Order: sequence, then C-alpha cells, then structure tokens
Amino acid sequence: MNLRLPLTGLLGIGATLNSHAENAVKPVDNAKQTSSKPNVLIIYTDDMGVGDVSFLNNGWVQTPNIDLLARQGVVITNYYTAAAVSSPSRAGLTTGIFPLELGINTFLHTRKHNADCEQNDFLDPAFPSMARSFQAAGYRTAHIGKWHMGGGRDVDDAPQITRYGFDEYLTTYEGPDPDPAITATDWIWSPQDSVKRWQRTEYFVDKTLEFMERNRDRAFFVNLWPDDMHTPYVPDAIVQAQNSTWSTPRNFKAVLKEYDTQIGRLLDGMKRLGLDKNTIIIFTSDNGPMPYYEQQRTNGLRSMKCSLYEGGIRMPFIISWPEHIPAGKVDYKSVVCSVDIYPSLCALTGVKMPGNVAFSGEDMSQVFLGKAQERTTDLMWEFGRNDFFYRHPVVENNSPHLAIRRGDMKLLINSFDDRVELYNLQKDPYEQHNIAEKYPELVESMRERVTQWWDERMRINAVTKQ
Repeated sequence: MNLRLPLTGLLGIGATLNSHAENAVKPVDNAKQTSSKPNVLIIYTDDMGVGDVSFLNNGWVQTPNIDLLARQGVVITNYYTAAAVSSPSRAGLTTGIFPLELGINTFLHTRKHNADCEQNDFLDPAFPSMARSFQAAGYRTAHIGKWHMGGGRDVDDAPQITRYGFDEYLTTYEGPDPDPAITATDWIWSPQDSVKRWQRTEYFVDKTLEFMERNRDRAFFVNLWPDDMHTPYVPDAIVQAQNSTWSTPRNFKAVLKEYDTQIGRLLDGMKRLGLDKNTIIIFTSDNGPMPYYEQQRTNGLRSMKCSLYEGGIRMPFIISWPEHIPAGKVDYKSVVCSVDIYPSLCALTGVKMPGNVAFSGEDMSQVFLGKAQERTTDLMWEFGRNDFFYRHPVVENNSPHLAIRRGDMKLLINSFDDRVELYNLQKDPYEQHNIAEKYPELVESMRERVTQWWDERMRINAVTKQ
C-alpha cells in the first residue's frame, strides 16, 4: 500500500465568539492550566484525504505542523469516518451512532434535496451528543467552524447549536445563526465577507484560542471544524478574481500550506497558554477529498468523497495527549471509526455517557493510549441509495450503496440488485481484486448483517417520518 508513513524516521528523532480579535492570544508568563481534568479539542478538517498530510504521503505536499502533532501522539492508519460525505459524517462523530440510524444520509441542503435523498432536515437533538455529555460533567463547550447538521438554505427551523450541548458557537452558512463576518451571502464564501476566504482558518483558530484563554481555569471541550480543505481553493485576492482556476492543484497546495501554518499557530498558542500538556487533541477529516488529483490525495486508494471505497472513508488520524499518550507511535493494526470517538473520550476522561442508548461505536481508549486492540463489532456504511445522490463521472468510482468491514474483509453490495464485491484490505487495500466468489459463506454472513441493519433502519426511519 502506498501509505508512505515516514513517521518511523520523523518520530524517532455563540455570542461571545462573534467578535474577531486580531491577536487572540497574548504571551502568558509561566502559564499553567488550573483544572486537573483533561481538555478536549477535536480538529475536524473538511474533505482531507490521507494523501494530504506529509506524514502519510509520498512527499507531493508538505504539512510540517500537522506532522509535528503526529510526532507527539499516536497515528492510526486504519481509521474510518462514519460516512463518505459531510453531514452524516459529522452526525456520526457527534452521536457515536451510524448516520443511517440518525436519518441523515448525505449532505444536508434544501428541503427538496433532503426529501429526494430520503433524509431529515437536521440532526434530532434528542440523540446523544458528545458535547452534551462533557457539558454535564462540568466542561465549558464550544463549537467553532462548519456545522452542517441542520440550518441554512431554506431550512429555517433547525435547532440552535446550544441544543446539542455547546455553551458557545460560531458557524458558517451551513448552520443556524451563521457568523455575519463569513456569511455575506448564502454560500461557502463571498467576496463581500469581511473575513476573506483565505483568512477563514486563521479566524477560526483566533476564536478557538480566545475561547481557551477565557476558560483556562476549567476544563473545556472544543470542536474546531474548519471548512478547509473543501473547494473552492482561494488562497488570495488574485485567485479570487480568476474563478476559473479555483480547483487547480497549485491553488490547493497554497491553501493547504496556509492551513498547516494555522494548525502550527494553534499549537503555539496553546503552549503559550499552558494548555499543551493537558489537552487531548484529535486531528482527522470528515470524508475523502474531491477532487483527488489522480489519486495523489488518497495515496492511491480507490475513489474519493461520496464513495464507500477506501478513498472516500479512510482518513488521516492523530491523537495527542502529552505524558499520557506515547509519542511517535503508529498503529497499523487497530481498526477505528469516528463513532468510537465518543465512548473512547468518555473512557479517557471519566465523563459519563447516557444510558439506555444503542451506540454504534465501541470503547477504543486503549488504542488511543497506544495499545493495539482487535475490533469486536462490524463497521457499516450507507451512501447513494437512489439517483438523487452524487454519481462520479468515473464509473469505477461509484461504489455499491452498502458496505461492511469485518476484520480485514470488506463487503460492498446494493440492496436492489445482485452486485457483490469482497476485498481483503490487508492484501488488497486498493480494492482491485474482487474475491466474493472464493468466500460464499463469508459473503452471505456479511450480506445478511448489513442488509438486516439496512432493512430495520429504513422501516424505523419511515415510521418516524409519518
């Protein structure tokens, strides 16, 4: 597999947030956090593939600050997002539940789009929320950046982000009550925004550090969810005027370089505040990249965003917690998913999870502490069930709409025809050799499991909408 992993070498050596601060963090002498509870920071990059970070790729782009974070913690190479596109991925992370069970199947858009794709208009706040659990345990909580779990466009009845357990929030046009500094129009950016497209990650980092500085005396939980590395790639005013060139590799590289710079500034700011030692940092991505530049952004993995092949759901993953999590460790064995993050972080911090909930994830806290662990449950995905979903122009990139991983084996099927694909990801990570005919009993077992899950959830979702 083309996961370069030069880690072996590298590692061996709401309302309060709605004002922009030019210098969010000032130097603090002998700064030290007063709370003994660990803080939590989840950096959820938008549309970043495994090939977009230089600690995993073949050197086509460099991300020295993200690499530094990787050197400080554990990297998991078999990490998956819960969905191949934004909204369900974010909902799965937030709740610890597979998105199909939440009634969110693809990116949330207009009411008509949502109805065509047979999904709800927003994440029901009655579901569990990781932030709400931390809030109940006394943490100060903030969401900063892209939301995309309800609100925006013509969906004007989406719950406020505070309903999900956040004390404060700042979000984009794809959420309720968007920040006017970055939403002059109802799109991902506008030339009229006071914070320009190329300044947005800097703006989100400013707001994150500002929140951390105000809450240094108690534990906090922060979502930092930038909208880089999502298109369009607008690194400066000149490119802004040349809108036909927004998605070129050159502009992508410029935006990625700035994104990496801002991650470095975030880490430096936390150090100045004395928060670098007692903060659990998770760095990952919501789904695969688009475009993928001849698979450079996926390290050769098949397909990209909006596909259940590996390029759409296999993500970069780092967890760092100095003095608790070993530095410089790469876990090639454990299989982890974003739905595991909720129970795992609760286990690490002692935060109580809600009872009587059938969570999809499992406690992988020992993996996060650097100890490889075998997964005991299947991972399952659903995307693209009808003609309203995104279809790749390259036919080979369009996966079946159901997938299940069990051990090293991954099965992809459709619920409406006889298409069956089975891959041994240990031997064939690029999903080139369909071995379904060699393992009929395994295929039947995995097919029965994912089909039963699909049928049950579709029935429940249908009843819920009546």
